[in-house]
Amino acid sequence: MPVVGIDLGTQSLKAIVLDDALVIRGTGSVSYTPRFPAPGWAEQDADLWTAGLRPAIFAALAQSGLGPSDIDGIAISGQLDGCVPVGRDGKALAPCIIWIDRRAEPEISHCDPARIRQRTGLVLDSSHMAAKIRWFKRHHQEAATCRTWHQPVSFVVEALCGHAIMDHALASTTMLYALDERDYGADLLDEFEVDRRQLPDIGEASAQAGRLSMQGAALTGLPQGVPVAIGTGDDFANAIGAGVIAPGLVSCTIGTGEVNAAISSQFKIDPEGLVQTHGFAGGNYYVGNPGWLGGGAVTWFVSTFGVTSPEEMSRLAGTAPAGSDGLNFLPALSGAMAPRWIASARGAFYGLTSAHGTAACARSVLEGCAFAMRDVLTRLDALGIATDRIRLSGGGAKSRVWAKIRADVSQRPVEVPDITDMAPVGAALLAAVAAGKFDTIQRAASAMPRTIETIDPDPSLLPAYDRSYQRYRKLFEALAPLYAEGG
Repeated sequence: MPVVGIDLGTQSLKAIVLDDALVIRGTGSVSYTPRFPAPGWAEQDADLWTAGLRPAIFAALAQSGLGPSDIDGIAISGQLDGCVPVGRDGKALAPCIIWIDRRAEPEISHCDPARIRQRTGLVLDSSHMAAKIRWFKRHHQEAATCRTWHQPVSFVVEALCGHAIMDHALASTTMLYALDERDYGADLLDEFEVDRRQLPDIGEASAQAGRLSMQGAALTGLPQGVPVAIGTGDDFANAIGAGVIAPGLVSCTIGTGEVNAAISSQFKIDPEGLVQTHGFAGGNYYVGNPGWLGGGAVTWFVSTFGVTSPEEMSRLAGTAPAGSDGLNFLPALSGAMAPRWIASARGAFYGLTSAHGTAACARSVLEGCAFAMRDVLTRLDALGIATDRIRLSGGGAKSRVWAKIRADVSQRPVEVPDITDMAPVGAALLAAVAAGKFDTIQRAASAMPRTIETIDPDPSLLPAYDRSYQRYRKLFEALAPLYAEGG
């Protein structure tokens, strides 16, 4: 019963084929890019996702040695916080306003942050879908003809099977979903002037949204009638793919952005607003921080410092001592998400002397991201959410130097799986449940074979890292007057 998992990224669409034993048999991808039409704006054409399905799937099938008729299920994961207005013909009325877009900032000025946090589990922020819907209705005449406001995942799912539906986790990112009700909240819909009839239905991520329609078969190249899972957002699919499905493990995904979260069986809301709460598979909650530029900071460093590759940066960082000889880096290249959410904050080096070279700068970047991770872990601990071990995924998980830094900074074992690109894997596991191979996502994720390397912390390095971490926190607060000036 082979299945296909798809991830709709910002830079590419990825496909993966899992066989009956949940072993990866093939992968494929199609690249594309977003547009930035104005400062603070970011858009992507929804047709890029549907056009990328068939070539990515067929590349994965070719590598696997399987054919379209061998596939028994498909599921989609993808970028969060997008907003796609769709007309009555099922086509997008305008480009998707994607997750990094900030144009809807004025649309949240009327809201009470504490009430939004208590009702939705979210930090009041213009990146969320509700603000973007409100902006679109105020600035586009096409809003009058909108049939459904979609997220990227739900847009593709409807294109495949004709059902407008998203899972609880994805719905809980919209700022329209009341966590305690496990449904859209009437008061939230009123606050953002959204008609519930224009929103997708809500269901479990691993349930069937439907089966491939004639159009879905044409888009994917798979046979009509193949089960389509409801799917979920990439943050949640990353956790599922990594096997972070129960309390105790922390999912640390280091892509362009770095996301840290843990699973809670109990309903928790952070009164300080550092971490957000989302619905999750199996009735649990996903509690975490949506992240700062982690891998993005590495990309910036490699380009700016003339280092040949991320691997060379990691090697250089490994030659510098813990604490980077007194050098600190704030990972706020696109605003701060830890230790506090401040959109106008900016990154910084502090402590530079003529004795510091490229190696110390490289290490301080890696340590700065690890300190932000420690901020999140500390907050999760305060909420009573277990953070016993950290499991890495994403491109940044390939650096053993960075993994060791994280183990030493957090004083927790860090686990590095042999597979690091987890979002399409998580989607494929959802497809396996939707196709009937497993009855729960927990059993599917537990059944997937994994090879995991564990990196243990070195207690002797904790004093050096504690000193450096405290400097990082003091530096962040000392620069607060500059944040108020817009960076």
